[in-house]
Amino acid sequence: MIRFNFGFLLLVVVLVSFVLAKELPQGSEEKDQLDLIAEDESLNEIDDDAEKDASNEVAGGYVPDPCLKVRCGAGRICEVNDKGEGQCVCIPECPQETDDRRRVCSNHNETWSSDCEVYRMRCFCSEDTEECKTKKYKHVHVDYYGECRDIPKCSDEDMEDFPRRMREWLFNIMKDLAQRAELDDRFLELEQEAERDLAKKWANAVIWKFCDLDSHPFDRSVSRHELFPIRAPLLAMEHCIAPFLDKCDADDDHRISLKEWGLCLGLEENEIEDKCAAIRDSE
Repeated sequence: MIRFNFGFLLLVVVLVSFVLAKELPQGSEEKDQLDLIAEDESLNEIDDDAEKDASNEVAGGYVPDPCLKVRCGAGRICEVNDKGEGQCVCIPECPQETDDRRRVCSNHNETWSSDCEVYRMRCFCSEDTEECKTKKYKHVHVDYYGECRDIPKCSDEDMEDFPRRMREWLFNIMKDLAQRAELDDRFLELEQEAERDLAKKWANAVIWKFCDLDSHPFDRSVSRHELFPIRAPLLAMEHCIAPFLDKCDADDDHRISLKEWGLCLGLEENEIEDKCAAIRDSE
């Protein structure tokens, strides 16, 4: 489900400021990127909280909806089958989009009217249905938001300056979200410490975003999949983001460790502290 929230709109404003720092064209997105992460490997997941709610309904004498405990991946919705069980099926039809800002560019460099259409087609091709236009769409995904465009090469000068601007961007997002009570409570201590101690300003912002991204699953590394919320909204506006993230993966294992992330963003090794587990334990 797509959620609109003020926190993400704020993030977009800071994104634009980040891009304007080097006079790149403006852009805007309205979608909460975290809700658009495609669950490639596991489209059907059991939602523990929903399952608990369903059990409570049974105890209260209500007949539970079988779909309450099923969470479907991008491009799918839950329907009740002949056995009365909830199962994920391809979305029959996506909402008609008339706003050009909803358009997305796929990994095949093709413009689609919405992310829903991309993942709906991916579902059809994964299921090998007649609606699948071509087999190449079995692995189609959103590359970035907005129409496909020619993305210029990142110059050496731009790449050299990128870590500084990225650190500044991360700190500004963390700070502004905290001021508007949109920052996850688990990260408030990091933000407050960064405000009090300028020596912690960059390090805490970098650690915050790493811990925030490391979520699907939490394994103390960030996959290309988990980088989607940063890469997709920035790529159309900031041509250095893709090569920068590639550079961060120093050992080319398709995962970025906290150490790789910190060094890539210009931190000293002694500034990189693994606080993610402690932050999660504070929930």
